[in-house]
Amino acid sequence: MPLPPPPVKRGAKLPPDVIDLSSARRAKSDAAASRAPESKQQTMPMADENAEVAAAPPSRTARTTARQTSPSLTRAPTPAARAAAGLTPPPEPARRARRPRHQGPSRLFVLDTNVLLHDPMALFRFEEHDIFLPMIVLEELDSHKKGMTEVARNGRQTSRLLDALAGVAGADMAKGLALDSTGHVDAGGKLYFQTTPLDVSMPAALPPGKADNQILGVVAALEKQHAPRQVVLVSKDINMRVKARALGLCAEDYQNDKTLEDGDLLYSGVLPLPPDFWTRQSKTVESWQSGSATYYRVSGPVVDSFHINQFVYFESPGEPSLYARVTEIQGKSAVLKTLKDFTHLKNGVWGVAARNREQNFALNLLMDPEVDFVTLAGTAGTGKTLLALASGLTQVLDDRRYTEIIMTRATVSVGEDIGFLPGTEEEKMGPWMGALDDNLEFLAKGDASGAGEWGRAATQELIRSRIKIKSMNFMRGRTFMNKWIIIDEAQNLTPKQMKTLITRAGPGTKIICMGNLAQIDTPYLTEGSSGLTYAVDRFKGWPHGGHVTLARGERSRLADFASEVL
Repeated sequence: MPLPPPPVKRGAKLPPDVIDLSSARRAKSDAAASRAPESKQQTMPMADENAEVAAAPPSRTARTTARQTSPSLTRAPTPAARAAAGLTPPPEPARRARRPRHQGPSRLFVLDTNVLLHDPMALFRFEEHDIFLPMIVLEELDSHKKGMTEVARNGRQTSRLLDALAGVAGADMAKGLALDSTGHVDAGGKLYFQTTPLDVSMPAALPPGKADNQILGVVAALEKQHAPRQVVLVSKDINMRVKARALGLCAEDYQNDKTLEDGDLLYSGVLPLPPDFWTRQSKTVESWQSGSATYYRVSGPVVDSFHINQFVYFESPGEPSLYARVTEIQGKSAVLKTLKDFTHLKNGVWGVAARNREQNFALNLLMDPEVDFVTLAGTAGTGKTLLALASGLTQVLDDRRYTEIIMTRATVSVGEDIGFLPGTEEEKMGPWMGALDDNLEFLAKGDASGAGEWGRAATQELIRSRIKIKSMNFMRGRTFMNKWIIIDEAQNLTPKQMKTLITRAGPGTKIICMGNLAQIDTPYLTEGSSGLTYAVDRFKGWPHGGHVTLARGERSRLADFASEVL
């Protein structure tokens, strides 16, 4: 692909005598500051310090010229000489200001049972505010603690956390348990239990025997008892929050499990450069060649929006295009590395060539051995599974970089469950791997197009021998070494399940997570709380991880139109 012309001027290097001079000047100024009286140091105005920190340093040419023409700068100058030369004393290191805590009176949060069954660590997520647990919540926790489901495990973990808080020496339930007594320093409030009867008066239309109505009665009683302090009910149950607001009570959803408030804010991994990018960089850009790639060092305000392994592109009519990846960020400068053009057939991966810009970005990540974790998001038909399989087969069978491909996915039904499946682990996972079979059929046909029926059968048998299908239910405790792991339909995973799968990676293993956030089938999961969103946000900017959102579908015109209008 065409590249922008290299810069005319090369960057000038800083002379060695300037570095030695600045070090000597800094040492002498530090010694002079240590001999200054303490009273003068304490009376130094803070506004001057901030002004010195914010002042922009002079250019490199101006500093070199000043040192060569002014003989007074060869020794430690006096304050008057500094003022005459337009220099400022070296600023003292600024102390990091502590994050201000919540302003105003602390609130009292009443937690519903579903909050603790969803996240046992919710007890320590409310900063300096207090938490109240009604007695009916403890009863419901006790009834949900049996079993091997995720809800049962969370119920048992919550009970253990409550027992640890109550077992601290000197703890008094009547006066409240300090939430930071077990090492959670961010929790500055107290935990209160319903130890005494409350004056509960609810409308007659609400049955008193129902657990939700009992919790609402506790919230109403606490609101009268602690007025004017604000009492808030926290629940994951939408109907519970609606009933609370109908009774005039304050109710909120538990927000700490959400990585993003809006799915549109998800990091896309791709950034278009502004139209005046090369105009602004014409005098400061540096370029050099290394192998088949060209590197550009750019600077300016646009660097603030860069992340490591983020793809940037420049497309403008009448000007050469640029497709590059951010490989280094240092202060206000960044290094861009041009990409390998996988849209050309000569660079095809297992016979597959990229059909659009985003697929080219994805193949550059998948084929890079320095990238250990790749996430691919996109609508149906954008080629996520095909690109991951083609890249895996090339590096397993041709390059011998990995020993085999392991594929798994979340077994969440779209409709009603069809019941138990017979056979071994791979046979049970077979019906869930229809996408694998479809893509393997396409890849095997393209690889052995002229080999006849026997050649195609042999190719399919070879490919099948290097692909293993595993269930996520048996991943705990395993370690995969030199494996190419594909996690399909990752949008249906919780953050905890995603962590369990990613931490299975051993030396030489590469993990690819794929999913479509518009097709979440798991109950209680949203675009903001999905495990795929969690992984993309947490790995953003990691030097050995990358993410690309595939924007354009390549399956068929019918599938593309359906994904837009339905």
